[in-house]
Amino acid sequence: MRRKPIELAAVATAAVPGLTPTAVSSAPDDAADFDTALLLDSEGKRWRVRSPRHAEASARLETEFLVLRAFAPGIRAELPFLMPTVAGSVRLGALSTFVYSHLAGSTRSVEELTAGPDQLAREIGVALAAIHDLPHALVSNADLPSYTPNEFRQRRLNELDQAATTGKIPPSLLRRWEHALEDVSLWRFNPCVVHGDLHEDNLLVEGSRVTAVTGWTDLRIGDPADDLAWLVASNEQDFVDTVLSSYTESRRDAPDKHLLRRAALSAEFALAQYLVKGIAAGDAAMISEAEGMLETLASDIAEHGGQAISVEPLPSPAAPSGTPPTGTDMADGGAGQGAEAPGSADGPAGGIAGVTPVAVQPVTVLPIPAPVLPAVQVTPIPDDEPAPAEKPAPAETPEKVPTAEDTSTAAITVIDVNKH
Repeated sequence: MRRKPIELAAVATAAVPGLTPTAVSSAPDDAADFDTALLLDSEGKRWRVRSPRHAEASARLETEFLVLRAFAPGIRAELPFLMPTVAGSVRLGALSTFVYSHLAGSTRSVEELTAGPDQLAREIGVALAAIHDLPHALVSNADLPSYTPNEFRQRRLNELDQAATTGKIPPSLLRRWEHALEDVSLWRFNPCVVHGDLHEDNLLVEGSRVTAVTGWTDLRIGDPADDLAWLVASNEQDFVDTVLSSYTESRRDAPDKHLLRRAALSAEFALAQYLVKGIAAGDAAMISEAEGMLETLASDIAEHGGQAISVEPLPSPAAPSGTPPTGTDMADGGAGQGAEAPGSADGPAGGIAGVTPVAVQPVTVLPIPAPVLPAVQVTPIPDDEPAPAEKPAPAETPEKVPTAEDTSTAAITVIDVNKH
């Protein structure tokens, strides 16, 4: 069941005692997994609420909570951007909703980022490098996944086998991806800490600065190329080059020469992951959307060659062995031109040549009712997690502090928080 922003405001009052929302607005997020809202409270502070739509998304949020706790103040201080802080959480049935303190900045579309100043592209490169240079112990101490290059390659091969069983992947794409995954020279890289869900909606920007990085639900040790997939999918070569140059200069370890080839593979393969996710969820719209984009990608690659993802050329099935492929190639590490694919399995995050992006419909919020919520169980924040300061009641007219049983939002005005 999808929750409207006004309902999330009511949930937030149970998660953060003393929070009195006065305005609420929808916020961009992975729509298939989360309902999200931005709140403005009576003291002018802003908050972000993320509510999972299913059990797997709830588990991701709980993992993110553990990840954020692992970032000690000393580690956060070394980063060139801010990170979220959990202010409170509440459990509704089997799902956990989290409230985060507000971070400065706002999201930008891929088109806005690529059209922005070079300084912004360089800031994105610096932020990427800072994530990939985080200590491995941060991940291992939190008991999060860690993959060697071969383990990661085998995991992706297993995902490819799963996608193939759907019968909905064009054979030319299966062959293209399998060839790249079996090209062992492509998979020689130094594993590092990877954000795992990096795309434009998880970058907060202010002017030409990256102010914050959000969405820490998939932190792991693995292939750094996964965090660059959304960049390659933008198909804006100057932007990619500027980001990569800044990233390379800022990294302690030099990136491997096939980084962008694997990023292009990850961007394409995200469509297959999206299809499998739609089938698992029984979401006909997701399935239809994924099938359409896969067919367009296959057609575009057949016509234009697409971005080169393998080091070894892909033999043509209609030509004798040794005949060069008809597609265009690119130099090692180059992003190339041609088909695009999204960089996140949670949904299309970029564009594909020839595909009209799916428009995100604005959320229409009805006049504010006094919502009736199911019984909630408030999860206290441990002592070592920062919590918002206690709010004193006004001297002359004390107000009742909302609790899990008192979630009235009758005084909330629905506005666009991003314009204030």
